[in-house]
Amino acid sequence: MAFLFPPTNPSSFPEEVWTTVLDQLSQQIRQHFIRPESHQRALTYIQGLMSSVERKNGWQVAEEMGEATPYAMQYLLDRARWDCDGVRDELRAYVQETLSSPDAVLVVDETGFLKKGCKSVGVQRQYSGTAGRIENCQIGVFLSYASSRGHTLLDRELYLPKSWTDNQERCREAHVPEEVTFATKPELARRMLERALDADLPAAWVVGDTVYGSAQPLRAALEARRQAYALAVTCKEQVEVQGTHQRVDQVAHGLAREDWQELSAGAGSKGPRLFAWARIELAVPTISGWQRWLLVRRSLDAGVKPAEMAYVLVFAPAGTSLEEMVEAFGARWTVEQCFEEAKGEVGLDEYEVRSWHGWYRHQTLSMLALAFLAALRANGEEYALKKSLNRPWGQKPTTLSKSTCLLNSR
Repeated sequence: MAFLFPPTNPSSFPEEVWTTVLDQLSQQIRQHFIRPESHQRALTYIQGLMSSVERKNGWQVAEEMGEATPYAMQYLLDRARWDCDGVRDELRAYVQETLSSPDAVLVVDETGFLKKGCKSVGVQRQYSGTAGRIENCQIGVFLSYASSRGHTLLDRELYLPKSWTDNQERCREAHVPEEVTFATKPELARRMLERALDADLPAAWVVGDTVYGSAQPLRAALEARRQAYALAVTCKEQVEVQGTHQRVDQVAHGLAREDWQELSAGAGSKGPRLFAWARIELAVPTISGWQRWLLVRRSLDAGVKPAEMAYVLVFAPAGTSLEEMVEAFGARWTVEQCFEEAKGEVGLDEYEVRSWHGWYRHQTLSMLALAFLAALRANGEEYALKKSLNRPWGQKPTTLSKSTCLLNSR
């Protein structure tokens, strides 16, 4: 299905644009719902997630959408019959249609969801980058998509610790499927990457932090697919340089002053994110026409303390420039923008479900809402949506107000 955005007409009503595009997305996911009532409820839930209500829990979303109780919303996330993974695949197709470009970057990262108690699926005391410390939380591993047209979340997997997978009764209570076994975060990332790449989603690079870069099986799988990557590793990572195995920090220590170049890793909130960068060729891979490098990033604000260093393993076609590597790795920060927007605008973290399928259903619908807003921005509909702020409305257009706030905040 091709998603057609009507040409923006300054004299047209913004709600017409909104309704047309949302209806196209609604038709695309309809096939994955057994009953039409569940499909309509999902659409209402997505609209509620995009509304201006301060918190996106069941009660407040239901109230915002004109319902007396949250029971219908809860039923959608719990007992209604619909194919959550099928909707996820439609989300990917939607992103491919509206945001894709050959130079796009796939980013893998995780985020934490703080929880109380021990009943929410996957919860335990574990490190949360969101909180910056060990907390009682769930961890979701996500795949995002960033192109010159925009960025959004693409796929999701819940990290299930061994404290859960080793306790069958606990898993049954949370409705974890019997076939689910323990998987590391890099293994979950690999599943999502394979789904995206098998679907021929255009992507020039895969990037991620040290959790994923330090996983050799993940790097090997990407190399087997001839998929370029720029994945961070810790200072202890061993690489082969001219037949000798060394730690990456030792390799970086041998760099000369002339080996470094000052380059921007992209625009930040305070201007270009400038660092010093250098690269070293590593052992040649067996794949003809490809090369491995160690990319080193050094902070520019070194004073009394040594400059901070970061290390990135790069696999890319021979002839790839340093500037191209830096630009690709710099796109990793877009996933943080995705998390911020998803949690702040479409309630990614404001769910009240404890079950396995409830978590996946909420995450999927929240990501669909985020992708919808990203597609509107990418197709030049900001003018039409912003114009709605100055129009009198007989009834509050809940599906318009929050998107306008998002567009004005960018």
